[in-house]
Parts: sequence; C-alpha cells; structure tokens
Amino acid sequence: MTVSLPHLRAARSQLKAELDAILAGPQTEQRSLTAAEEQQFNAKAQEIRGLDAEIAQAEEAEQRGQRAADLRARYTPLGPQPTGLQVTSNETTYRKGDVHGASWVKDMTAFALRQDVDAADRLRRNTREVALETRALSTTDGAGGEFVPPLWLVNEAVALARSARVVADQVRKLPLPPGTDVVNLPRVATGTATAEQTTQNTAVQNTDATTDSIAANVATVAGQQVISQQLIDQSPVNMDDVLLADLAADLAVKVDTFVINNNAAGKRGLLNVTGINAITYTDASPTVGELYAKGADAIQQIHTGRFLPPDKVFMHPRRWAWFTAALDTAGRPLVVPVANMPQNVLAAMGDVVSEGFVGTWQGLPVYVDPNIPTNLGAGTNEDRIITLRSSDVILYEGIMRAEAFRETKADQLSVLLRVYNYLALHSARYPKSISVIAGTGLVAPTF
Repeated sequence: MTVSLPHLRAARSQLKAELDAILAGPQTEQRSLTAAEEQQFNAKAQEIRGLDAEIAQAEEAEQRGQRAADLRARYTPLGPQPTGLQVTSNETTYRKGDVHGASWVKDMTAFALRQDVDAADRLRRNTREVALETRALSTTDGAGGEFVPPLWLVNEAVALARSARVVADQVRKLPLPPGTDVVNLPRVATGTATAEQTTQNTAVQNTDATTDSIAANVATVAGQQVISQQLIDQSPVNMDDVLLADLAADLAVKVDTFVINNNAAGKRGLLNVTGINAITYTDASPTVGELYAKGADAIQQIHTGRFLPPDKVFMHPRRWAWFTAALDTAGRPLVVPVANMPQNVLAAMGDVVSEGFVGTWQGLPVYVDPNIPTNLGAGTNEDRIITLRSSDVILYEGIMRAEAFRETKADQLSVLLRVYNYLALHSARYPKSISVIAGTGLVAPTF
C-alpha cells in the first residue's frame, strides 16, 4: 500500500525528533547512553533507515513520473486523442491550493442536484484515494454517506492556521470500532496474592482475582457552515478550499481539547481523570528551581504508582517560555540549546517551535500545546503541567467526514457544509500513569 512522499518525510521528521530527545539527556549530562537508551536509539535509527529507503524509492518514482509527464507534453500530437485507458499522472482529484481545479463542494452539489456522472466519478475516485493514502480500515464510520473529504483536507487539517492537536497526537491512537456508542475494556480490579507457606503440607495462599470493565463513551465533534449557491457557482476560487479547511482545523483543536480537558462521565480528559497523581505547587513568587523538584515528584509518583516510567511532559508554550527565561544567580540561562552543553543546565532546549517537541526536562521530552488551558485555579489564571505514560491512554478516532447539503437550505438557495468525526477516549485505564502539577505557582508568568 502506497504512502505519499510528504507523509514519509513527516514520519521521518517525527522519528528524528524522538531520536534527538533520547540523546538530549546523555549530551547534557556528558555521559554515555544507558542500555535502555541505547536500545531505544538503535530501534529509532533502524526505523529511520527503513524510511530513508522508502523515501528514496518514492523520490525516484516521482522523478520518473515527472520525466514521463514532460515527454508526454513534448510529444503528444495536437487534436483529439484516442479514447481508452491511458496512464497520465498520480495527482489527486482534489488538490489544496488548486483554486481553479475540481471543487469537492461543486461536485457534491452537482451530484445531489442532477446526478452528474462526471462529478460522481471524481467523488468516487477521491474516496479511493483517501482510503489508500490514509491506510484507513474503513471510510464509512457512522455510515454517513458514500463520499469522504479530499486528501488535502484529511491529511493536512491540523497543519492549517490554528493550533495543532499536540497532546491528541502523542497518546496511543486506534481506529474507532464501527457500530457502537461505547468502547468497553475489561479490567482486573483486584489481583491474586501469594504468601509464604507456614509449614509443609498446609494450605497455600488463595486469593481470587476480581474483574470489571471501564467504558469510554463515543463522542461526536461537528461543525457547519452555510454558504450561498452563488458563491459556489460564481466565485473565481473554490470556497471549499477555504471553508472546509477552517472547519477541519477547528475540529482538530476541539479533539485536542477533548483529550486534555473534557469533563464528562465516560469522556474524561487527562486533567479530569479520577485518581491521578496530583502535585500541588503553591507559591506567590514561583521559581523554576522550585518547580524542578515538583517535576521530579510527578515522575516518581508514576514510577511508584504505575511501576513503569513516564515518557512525555506537556505544558503550555508560556510555561516553557518561562523556563527558557530563567537565570541562575550569576545571570546565566538555565535552559539553553543542547549544542551549548552547559554544566548547570536545568532543561535542554530543542527546536524553537510554537507547538510540539521543544526540548527535555527531567530527562523526558517536552511538548508544548497551546490548547492546554490557562484559565484554571481560583484566580482563573493558572496553567497545568502534565507528565504522562502516553501508551496507557488510548484515543479511538474515526475518519473525519465532510458533507454538503443543498436540500436543507433550498428555500434560500444556500448549501450547508458539515464536518464531523466520532471519537472515544480511554484515559482512566491507569490513572497513576498521569501526573498533573497545579497551583498558584503556575499563574501567568512575568518576564
């Protein structure tokens, strides 16, 4: 199954960031890799080598296609061409930024109004492209219709001019099972037990395990936009490129917010799971050094409660900026780029980005996410720092769907655009996998 070149390059960039995160700690501490770090490094390096081979093949195929297109353009005779099956190019049916090309919304309305055969062919071809490129198990989650959004809308929705879904993309993701409104997982509630046998030939410890289940309710995230038929027909650009992209981008933000801070039964975001490790940092004059100790506490509570290590830290960009502004008593920065290799480093700075991986703290990769709320606490001015074993949290997600309806607004010659998706979040599988630092020490920082 083919994966597009941009997807391969994006996957390689993500692996490279994870590889840098593994190296950051040893470089900062001027030591060799531990056995566990070396194992992780080798595994990531092997994955990168495999991707490099795929990228090379994809680039070669792209170059061959371009050369073939150049030859066709040069030597194809003028006038009508023979009919029948012809290989042209592998460009997608609907392309982002191609404002004068085929329009998904126009084709949807043309098919709905007049059963336009050409429009239907383009829509079906696009559906096959999306299913192939996204490696989707199904393109009919929720049985919402035959046609799915264009590739550029599905693949690049979170890359538009809104905050990305950083936390949602860093937890474990699985496809949402069809035909259900709740995802139940069995759980061992209380375990068995062993004990020293008092004397020979006497009864050994006998404790029965008990089981139950935990539920994650399926939620729907949706949005709509009404536009005039005139705008669709008469606009010199494809307005679906603008309006659907904006709807999809906001849907991505709402999914991320759902994962972070949703607060409803069966749909708890990370900040609202019952039984998590709550670390309080109360201070009228907070300092990075004091918060550093709280970070250690957040990590050790996962060690001692989950018996496995955390692997990621999430914070708001303003909190990381506060870290990078911290100075020691000699006026030297406490958070600097890894390449500087200081001796008194409190954290190591990676790439300078607004969202995503930014560096390491307490040996763990740090991701900043603008969707982490900054209006919490008694003064509605606090943010939170989340330390997490990300594989313990599962986000079940369907394929985002987009639809266009003329009938509902026919009396005013309008078309209703709708974007929606289904998701379920299992955040309470292991509450002790989540540590949250909160308190007045995390009010809006000053610089």
